[in-house]
Amino acid sequence: MIAENRSRSTAKKGERQYVDRETRRRDGRRQRHRASLLQAVGCARRQDRHRGLADCAETVGAIKKNAGTAIAVRCDQTSEADVAKLRATVEKELGGCDILVHCAGIYPTAAIDEITFEQWRKVLSVNLDSVFLLVKAFLPAMKEQRWGRIISVSSTTFHSGIAFNTHYTASKGGLIGFARSLASEVGDFGITVNTIAPGLTRTDTTVNGKPGEFGWFDMIREQQAIKRTETPEDLTGTLAFLASEDAAFITGQTIVVDGGWRFS
Repeated sequence: MIAENRSRSTAKKGERQYVDRETRRRDGRRQRHRASLLQAVGCARRQDRHRGLADCAETVGAIKKNAGTAIAVRCDQTSEADVAKLRATVEKELGGCDILVHCAGIYPTAAIDEITFEQWRKVLSVNLDSVFLLVKAFLPAMKEQRWGRIISVSSTTFHSGIAFNTHYTASKGGLIGFARSLASEVGDFGITVNTIAPGLTRTDTTVNGKPGEFGWFDMIREQQAIKRTETPEDLTGTLAFLASEDAAFITGQTIVVDGGWRFS
């Protein structure tokens, strides 16, 4: 593959035509991937609102119906072998990964003296180890093509220091540190690395879990500048922006999307 920054003045006519063709091919693939990304987020939001994400067939179908490209792959993101299989499938079916969005997270609420080391390791493995494995798998191809977007979903629990979530908060803070360091490492390859930090977001899991049980939605909503409960839809604009060329000069940053609950 010829690097995108090859100088036209030093390339021969045949080489210029090849570079132009390769650039158009990559740009077209990125546009399709960005469109599919937005459709996937929207479809996932609607499915989560109604009945959860156990079956991705509807999401895949909706993306394809709107002329997007999509596949569903079951993957244990804490397993190096599973992530390797995911990479192989993505490369075979989609031609590679230009935009990697990491959105894995579990949050069993508990006091520090109630958390076992096994529970601690599980939360850190799902929430933080997974991004390491995914980046290790997909970064080499991004570096080779000299373009990529890596976006992780962190949490404002890192900024607020909310109690009874030490393992979860530590993992989400780790994502922010990971992004900052990696951004400095891969910037010269045209790759940006950023995080989004949402506030308490209404999903089936949060509504039916401790946040719903303890009345956190009402409490946090009254503390926000924008007094309504956050939904997954509120994150799609920021996600699309960070995945776009408009954000090509933004890297190593954390964008808080929480209706003005925490300012940073």
